[in-house]
Amino acid sequence: MITIKKISKIFRTEEVETKALNEIDLVVNQGEFITIMGASGCGKSTLLNIVGLLDSASGGSYQLLNQEMNGLSESEKSKIRKQNIGFIFQNFNLIDELSVFDNIELPLIYNNVPTSERKKKVEAIAERLAISHRLKHFPQQLSGGQQQRVAVARALINDPKIILADEPTGNLDSKNGNEVMELLTDLHANGATILMVTHSDYDASFSQKTIYMKDGMVISEKQNSRNVDVLVTN
Repeated sequence: MITIKKISKIFRTEEVETKALNEIDLVVNQGEFITIMGASGCGKSTLLNIVGLLDSASGGSYQLLNQEMNGLSESEKSKIRKQNIGFIFQNFNLIDELSVFDNIELPLIYNNVPTSERKKKVEAIAERLAISHRLKHFPQQLSGGQQQRVAVARALINDPKIILADEPTGNLDSKNGNEVMELLTDLHANGATILMVTHSDYDASFSQKTIYMKDGMVISEKQNSRNVDVLVTN
């Protein structure tokens, strides 16, 4: 699904050149749940932004669904992003002036989905995530955990082929954070492909594999026993 070879990213100013990614190799197969970890500034969020087509690499190859992404125009990237990728952010990124319904519906509007179909899809995903009773509320009327559920609903509304999660529990207490991780685990069990950035060893343990980064490079990876235990038990 995702094949990255020798990807580099260099940020330049008039006086300074910073290499954020140094010839990264990464493969994410369909249905995998992979975590990226590392200290702040190691390049993990930069890598996630490139995978999500929010940023461009300075060199190397990035193939999504067997199509090369480097070199595409911004409009081409935007179309592919809307059709294939769902984002879950640490800060939720909900629009305060819009209701829960309208926040979830927004990606469908961008994809020109008819009004009647949009209503059905929003109601279905809201029921799935247990937020149907909040559809008329606004983000500031919700708890952090509920806001993240709305953000997850918005990420899933277009049935993306891959979910990118950037510190999805970073602004949540342990109870709500655990609920979000259990939700991601359920999505993975139902076939979702997930790539997650986190600082939390606990959150990482929900995934199948953890990749460790340092100074813009992948330095190691490990299989996660919790996920293996769950698969064996089930």
